[in-house]
Amino acid sequence: MRLDHLSYAAGEEGLASCVQRLGAQLGAGFTDGGLHPRFGTRNFVLPLRGGVYLEVVEALDHPAVERAPFGRLVKARSEAGGGWLNWVVGVSDLPAIEARLGRPAAPGHRVRPDGYDLRWRQIGINETANDPQLPWFIHWESEKSEHPSAAGGVINLERMDIAGDRSTVTAFLGERATQDLEGLKVKWLSVSDNDGETGIAAAHFTTPHGVVTID
Repeated sequence: MRLDHLSYAAGEEGLASCVQRLGAQLGAGFTDGGLHPRFGTRNFVLPLRGGVYLEVVEALDHPAVERAPFGRLVKARSEAGGGWLNWVVGVSDLPAIEARLGRPAAPGHRVRPDGYDLRWRQIGINETANDPQLPWFIHWESEKSEHPSAAGGVINLERMDIAGDRSTVTAFLGERATQDLEGLKVKWLSVSDNDGETGIAAAHFTTPHGVVTID
């Protein structure tokens, strides 16, 4: 189990403007990731160091948005002004997660502009929607060489600030899984420090131009 990516929802400024703004802050360019046909969303991605990436996502005007938990989650966050959606944990033993949550993972795929169909399975969106401090899980079915972080990057995720309770997240992930994530630096904030909401309050990135904080 490892951190796979961070997800940020574009607000009323729209996906293109949001990507330009974050790219300017980080001093790096995002790549068009393409469409998620099953979810009614699309994204832009930025590879980071350590096999992690950052995605900026928006919901499209498409019927799939209301049918898919992920589409509804993105739409709700965007309508609330945009910002951090959540953190996503990559897993190799997907059946164990499915057994613990009591349901099968949902298939997902994204058609990149180069025509490649990137495929995975994900689970935990419903839990995240109810309590945004909790991550959701992803299991990649495409080749490792096609992972969105495969190109590598010079920017490193230094730390996440999460409003919530570490013990709640540990209980959700399992103690062993939490230990596997110990290399991930997290500063736990009280919910009152994040307008009464749980979830990512800020992420700190080390760039060639210094530390950049996105909140």
